[in-house]
Amino acid sequence: MAKPNETPEVENAPEGAGGKKKLIILIVLGMVLVGISVGGTLFALKMFSGEEAAVAAEGDEEGEATAPVVKLPAVYFPLKPAIIVNFQSRGRQRFLQAEVTLKIREPDVVAAVELHMPMIRNALVMLLGGQVYEDLQTHEGKELLRQQALAEIQRLIEIEIGKPGVEQVLFTNFVMQ
Repeated sequence: MAKPNETPEVENAPEGAGGKKKLIILIVLGMVLVGISVGGTLFALKMFSGEEAAVAAEGDEEGEATAPVVKLPAVYFPLKPAIIVNFQSRGRQRFLQAEVTLKIREPDVVAAVELHMPMIRNALVMLLGGQVYEDLQTHEGKELLRQQALAEIQRLIEIEIGKPGVEQVLFTNFVMQ
């Protein structure tokens, strides 16, 4: 017989089974969600890699072998010493000192820039000296000058080695007086 303080085990069984059922359902539900998450991730990865494979297969069908493009590390090549030019502006003598650095990725272009440094410096002096002083006082004027310098250096290097080679022209110091 059961003591007055204790409840019979038969009465606890349905409550314990209900708690276990809830726990099992929660565990199964959690595992299903994890499975869906992993499956969705794998599907997305296969879908994206499938597009790359399809692009590579299209290149192969055309008879072209598509190799992955490896981007070489950037080399920053400073043009030393700084370039100094003078202007006539409203009857006054004005000066510009610009330190220029070239961003290059290929070693053969670095060698070409070193070899043709006098020609590059001359082109930059002529370009900088031909500017209007007031235009260079604005950000837009400096950016336009940077783009013109890049185009001019790329043109010179392309004449010499057959490819532009220089990726960016950077003004690391730009002083106007």
